[in-house]
Amino acid sequence: MSFRTRRNKTQPRVLFRHQIKAMAAAAESLPARSPSHHDMPPGNASDAGIPGLFTSQPPIIDALETESSQLQQETIDECLPFLSGEEHAGKCNQHGIPRLDKQRHVKFLQKQLGRLPPQMTAADPSRPWFFYWSLAALALLGEDVSAYRERLVETVRPVQNPGGGFGGGFGQDSHLATTYATVLALMLVGGEEAYDVIDRHAMWEWLCSLKQADGGFQMVVGGEEDVRGAYCASVLISVLGIPLEMSPDSLAYAAGHKSLFSGLGEWVGRCQTYEGGVAAVPGIEAHGAYAFCALGCLSILDAPHRSIPKYMNMPRLIAWLSSRQYAPEGGFSGRTNKLVDGCYSHWVGGCWPLIQAALSGPSSGEARSADQQAADTGSLFSRDGLIRYILCCCQDQTLRGGLRDKPSKYSDAYHTCYVLSGLSSAQHKWTLKVARPAGSAGGADEWEAMPYIEDEQIFNEDDRIGITHPIYVIPQHKVEAAWEYYGSKTTE
Repeated sequence: MSFRTRRNKTQPRVLFRHQIKAMAAAAESLPARSPSHHDMPPGNASDAGIPGLFTSQPPIIDALETESSQLQQETIDECLPFLSGEEHAGKCNQHGIPRLDKQRHVKFLQKQLGRLPPQMTAADPSRPWFFYWSLAALALLGEDVSAYRERLVETVRPVQNPGGGFGGGFGQDSHLATTYATVLALMLVGGEEAYDVIDRHAMWEWLCSLKQADGGFQMVVGGEEDVRGAYCASVLISVLGIPLEMSPDSLAYAAGHKSLFSGLGEWVGRCQTYEGGVAAVPGIEAHGAYAFCALGCLSILDAPHRSIPKYMNMPRLIAWLSSRQYAPEGGFSGRTNKLVDGCYSHWVGGCWPLIQAALSGPSSGEARSADQQAADTGSLFSRDGLIRYILCCCQDQTLRGGLRDKPSKYSDAYHTCYVLSGLSSAQHKWTLKVARPAGSAGGADEWEAMPYIEDEQIFNEDDRIGITHPIYVIPQHKVEAAWEYYGSKTTE
């Protein structure tokens, strides 16, 4: 990972000035809206250096009110006091941004890895997710999670089934979601003991049984088939170095699939909707989490600048993803006409590094077109808008700590993990440095991360967090350590 020298600027830069003027001019012809008690007091925005786009009611208001528009307005009214600095008096920097309370969030996450109260018994099938969410978030906050290795190995060993994969708890069927979470948790703590607990041969046989005749993957034997399965299976195959050859006993083999990745890109491509987003399965509503799963899967099948344009309509996909970011909130929604939610800081925000790589291609190793070189500059989303939403609205400032989806909600491990992942993506720029040879599956491209410095930095440098791989959502060196270890294994 390389870093460039940051530019020193003493004066805050007001962003989106041309957009604000254009929107305000257009708004003059629309009915006036009664002022809200949550509107920003005059002068506060300029005093704090906060762009007006993120501190005031939208200058254009649709005169037709619906249930969706009313919920959206309620969300704006809920977020504005936090975005304008009213709820963080005396705690903000010159840009109106509160600090990231790292130590409080670390304590919150450590508590999630301890003994949970009896009412959490109903969440027993989700235990692997608690491990992954908490460990991944702690790693982003700079904590050494290897101390949890022994406890994690002892906990997950009994939930690995002889037929391959991990269940949520002891005696539960293996499921791709819980297997994905368990394997990534083991990669996070690292070490031979963690790597060796995984029965890779049984995992291969189980994955072959999940492969479907249409190219996709079921989440559990006999269960649902969706884009989550495509992504989770691809990550497991790539990280663990699972052989791609299909078992002759598999029903998918009889349908003509000789590789675990055979037909997978085509199946994922059929999940793109008329809106441009990606659905769980072909023919239903697009969703931000499925967009990330689709792009992550395709970026494992081949380098993103080859695979994503091959299977996705890029202009429609970019238009749909761009429409997910709202102002004044600055966060992302997961679906059309839905509210912002902190977790989409990752699910939608995490799509942008992969989209950027698909547009610009590798920075070295291949001849690049003028369009690819032009795509290197700028940002495809408002990083400052997302950072503002996360640091202002998503932090739980109570003694509880952690992060949440918006101000009125409670923090939890899920949102803490994915909000921090989104913050990392907004604070850094990922570049596809060197792409693997064409036609090589497995995801072993060379990526590089550095601080994003194209615009004025609105957060304090102490609030910068670690990086997480744009495909695997664990630190890059954790992925590389797993590749090195499993690559050295010639037999199982």
